Amino acid sequence: MFTIHGTKKLLDRVKQPLEVPIDDPSTALGNWYATALFWRPQSTALFVNEQTLLPLFIPLAPARDLAARLPGHLGRLFEALDVPLDFSIQETEAMKSASYAKTANRSVVGSMTEFALLAESRIARGGSSNLLELSVQMAGTPCGPLRKSHRFPDQTLAALVECWGDR
Repeated sequence: MFTIHGTKKLLDRVKQPLEVPIDDPSTALGNWYATALFWRPQSTALFVNEQTLLPLFIPLAPARDLAARLPGHLGRLFEALDVPLDFSIQETEAMKSASYAKTANRSVVGSMTEFALLAESRIARGGSSNLLELSVQMAGTPCGPLRKSHRFPDQTLAALVECWGDR
């Protein structure tokens, strides 16, 4: 069980009840933040992991089952980032149950806003609009909140997975 902290734009679309955020999620990555991006031709949901700032772009529609589709899309991102299969399976299985809450961490919301702007810019300059490719590219973006550790979401994820494997 984990929490998806959604912006108002996203929560208005998913129409799910809001719950108290889970302080101790059952997933290794913990809680996620999400927003709706009304891009053309396809509206998109942007998820950002609270712990690693790993970004994930997925189709917004149908919004009602967004939480149920998240683990499958995350599994594909893990594969693209060469995350070990055992970690990927355990993490996506643990994500089968999610609740929604309002955003609570302005730093993560700020990183989410930056990812959205960078992605829009890349697409406008002729970059790929493939959401998985975009997620992989954005995972290699330096993030200010990570400056004291690994600087990049993909490197922060790799370090977390390595620690997970050592336990």
